[in-house]
Amino acid sequence: MGRLTTHVLDIAAGIPAQGMRIEVQRLAPSTPLGSALTGSDGRCAKALLEGDAFARGQYELAFHVGAYFRERGVVIPDPPFLDVVVVRFGVADGAAHYHVPLLVSPWSYSTYRGS
Repeated sequence: MGRLTTHVLDIAAGIPAQGMRIEVQRLAPSTPLGSALTGSDGRCAKALLEGDAFARGQYELAFHVGAYFRERGVVIPDPPFLDVVVVRFGVADGAAHYHVPLLVSPWSYSTYRGS
């Protein structure tokens, strides 16, 4: 059964990014699919999408990093350098596990297809 998961690490503080809001959207046609918050380990409690809800196509994850850093009391400019980090990616096999981690600071981010 295919599924989409994520994991967010605050690399500025060296901790999992607890409480970050993530929105999931399918592209073409644009369809919001839901949102989730990361837990104490920087992961969502369940897969963002799985089974029939996860199919071949283009997707977007919107990570609300500016709000996360403000809520942690990190001094960031207004407007923040990074506010919402959008990761667009393609799913070629809806039966596979796609893991899209985000490593983030107030000034940079990195992502990759994990396992």
